[in-house]
Amino acid sequence: MATRTRNLDMGANDRVAASAYTACHAISDHTSSIPQHNEDPHDRQIRRPRPSSQRLAATFNDRAYDVETFARESSKEETVLYLAYGSNLAYEKFQDPKSGRGIKPLAQINVQVPSLRMTFDLPGIPYTEPCFANSAISVEKDDDLQGGRDAEETALLGDLSRKQDYRKDRWHKGLMGVVYEVTAADYAHIIATEGGGASYKDILVDCYPLESEDPRATVPQHPSTTPFKAHTLFAPAVPEGEKPPKNGGRIQRPDQSYAQASARYLKLITDGAAECEMPYEYQDYLHSLHPFTITTVRQRMGQVLLAATFVPIVLFLFTISKLFADKHGVLPNWFKALLGAIFKATWVSYDYFFKPIFGEGERTIGDDGSDGESEQARRNVKTVALDIDVEKAAAGSNG
Repeated sequence: MATRTRNLDMGANDRVAASAYTACHAISDHTSSIPQHNEDPHDRQIRRPRPSSQRLAATFNDRAYDVETFARESSKEETVLYLAYGSNLAYEKFQDPKSGRGIKPLAQINVQVPSLRMTFDLPGIPYTEPCFANSAISVEKDDDLQGGRDAEETALLGDLSRKQDYRKDRWHKGLMGVVYEVTAADYAHIIATEGGGASYKDILVDCYPLESEDPRATVPQHPSTTPFKAHTLFAPAVPEGEKPPKNGGRIQRPDQSYAQASARYLKLITDGAAECEMPYEYQDYLHSLHPFTITTVRQRMGQVLLAATFVPIVLFLFTISKLFADKHGVLPNWFKALLGAIFKATWVSYDYFFKPIFGEGERTIGDDGSDGESEQARRNVKTVALDIDVEKAAAGSNG
């Protein structure tokens, strides 16, 4: 069994590749003629048995893998318990051999992971795929226990508070996902398709089986079931308050909760949650997320121009990457550096050229996250209120 542990500090090129490789897959999805699934998401999921109790108990002897050497050192007979979340819950993305990775899980179990939370802080491509899902260490705050009171209080606050309140990571009950038992070969394929073997590091996390298989059951703030260990791939952002490394690092936007994912990407996530019969409470949260939407002609022009400039280069590199990867799918460092440089150039050009000229490419204009009012509508109401005392009207949603 592969037990060598990699240094917890990911290389600069590796962190950039975590975003770049995900963006490459998304661009490939946009430009390919993959048939779309129109049936009920539940019909696409093959329900598999839970991992055996012996297999779950054995996980406490596991250690994190070195993702660069796992494919060479792992045994063909061993299996890996892999924690999937976000778009990897979707059959189309994870299991479909035609449009996805073709992974064939041996067993699966829905879990709650209090130590992690799902974020959307992996930058993608401005105007098209602004961001992707990622995981981060969960830090419980005092207001995490506020529950439904947050929404009521938000309605009484001013514009600034509303803007600060809308964050895609406002789910406070830990990361929700599915642990799949997969073969060593399939896990090596997962590593390779997440960035050529070095975009992420492998970590072990405590996973708690859901207390009830009924999706109508409430998700507890603190699970009480017996935990087990599972592997997941982790691409951490620089902690808040710390400066990014001077020699490079993972692409990281100033406000990691600012960007909105595309409607295409959010549909993968919501479809996957439905297919895996995740709790309705969690599915409701996912459906509440606002997608990035282009609302002006200038934005559309910016999208076309940026895509015409960078997408052909990215697709070309993504296509030829198979020529330089080893038999396990691991890319050489120089190729990861090249891919990362192109990806960084995309965001630098967005910040200093595209955004000033063509406008917002990460978030729907005027969308502060409230479901009933747009920012412009609230400004209009506030202006009227200064002149006459009128009853506040409900403004149209811009999200």
